[in-house]
Amino acid sequence: MKWIVRIAQWLTGALFIFSGLIKINDPIGTAIKMEEYFEVFAADYGSFFHVFVPYALPIAVFLCVIELVLGIALLIGYRMRLTAGILLAMIAFFTFLTFYSAYYNKVTDCGCFGDAIKLTPWESFTKDVILLIFIIVIIAGLKHIKSLIPTKMGDYIMLVAVAISTGIAIYAIEHLPFIDFRAYKVGTHIPTAMEASAPMEYEYVMERDGKEERFSSYPSDPAYTYKEMIILNPEAAPKITEYSVWNQEGDYTATTLSGKKLLIVVHSASEAHEEGARAISSLLNSMDDTITPMVLTSSDEASYEAFRHETQLAAPYYFADATVLKTMIRSNPGLILIEDGTVKGKWHYNDVPEAETLKEKLDR
Repeated sequence: MKWIVRIAQWLTGALFIFSGLIKINDPIGTAIKMEEYFEVFAADYGSFFHVFVPYALPIAVFLCVIELVLGIALLIGYRMRLTAGILLAMIAFFTFLTFYSAYYNKVTDCGCFGDAIKLTPWESFTKDVILLIFIIVIIAGLKHIKSLIPTKMGDYIMLVAVAISTGIAIYAIEHLPFIDFRAYKVGTHIPTAMEASAPMEYEYVMERDGKEERFSSYPSDPAYTYKEMIILNPEAAPKITEYSVWNQEGDYTATTLSGKKLLIVVHSASEAHEEGARAISSLLNSMDDTITPMVLTSSDEASYEAFRHETQLAAPYYFADATVLKTMIRSNPGLILIEDGTVKGKWHYNDVPEAETLKEKLDR
């Protein structure tokens, strides 16, 4: 029993630390996922949940920090009754969330491991059930877990862990994630990422006379009733599927991916950082015509026009999906340098580069 408890302790602690580190790297990504859950609950149970939407980011930071700190506490055996109790409450809550997502197909990616590892809703639920079992084993065998350090020293370690992890999360918010796990990371050739790496293979699940049958191609017999389509090689699917840019004159997606472009991403004009936009405006004034600036926004034309005049952001603007823009860069506004479809650099509005820095990126 002792070794079973210790294995559960080590595996659970390591997984919480790993998950916490990934989330701390990108708290805004976790906040976006929290907003999805709040919107789902608002639609299903009442508009009250909209109250939490403005607080999604601080809630995300809290969850990232506590997940990492609990993992450390578990590994060193710190105040195990308290640690195990909090772990049980957290995993019970997240098991409910992942079951709800999987059963009702509400949020198709729980964000358990951020953008680093994608899990299906049922995979996320299974992972949480296994963790729940591990934590129950830990609680049942608390007498077998000994603290590796004195309690007083553990108090100091926990305070330092909270301070450092909170600082890391805030830095990632005020700049950009330390590691970019998303499809638009530096070095990505976007046109290639928009294509499947191999021909997609499908299996069609059909029903006839109460019996389920599977086909590699869609049956022409009208007696069959369609149930679902399964992708057999999801790893071959395009990494980027919804990137599209347009204005009233037409589609400009290909334009953004040709030549040397500086994409100025404004997720929402009403929420964009105005001083950051002014810093970008100063950059544009110092650039020559070898790089073409293009603003991408999901705001309506009137809102963006007001923002553009307020910040003197003199660049042609186009429209794109809000979710896509938030995926491209965790900054509002933010900068993405592209040459012939390849991402050469990304900057937060707090780190607006010099014009020479852009040229250096393109010369590499």
